[in-house]
Amino acid sequence: MPAGEADPVAELGALRQSIDNIDMALVAMLAERFRCTQAVGELKARCNMPPADPQREARQIARLRELAKSARLDPDFAEKFLNFIIREVIRHHEAIAREDGAVAETRP
Repeated sequence: MPAGEADPVAELGALRQSIDNIDMALVAMLAERFRCTQAVGELKARCNMPPADPQREARQIARLRELAKSARLDPDFAEKFLNFIIREVIRHHEAIAREDGAVAETRP
């Protein structure tokens, strides 16, 4: 290794530590997002609102694609990622609605 160059093993370790920190932040942010969507699902179930909102989803996808472009992230990847999250949120909302319906059926 020429003088003045960084040790590649140390550099790799530092980069991997950054990735690990980012992964930890992503998990924390996703957990917080799902806490919020849980509350949305509970509200929708109480008010007999549909679990999915295709118009909002379309707006969110368009918004995320623009954010991705601004951040120099592939907008197609960002859209796929958000679609995955949206599908999971809808699945949760449907489960909450089913549970709320089952609870409502047992109420006097």
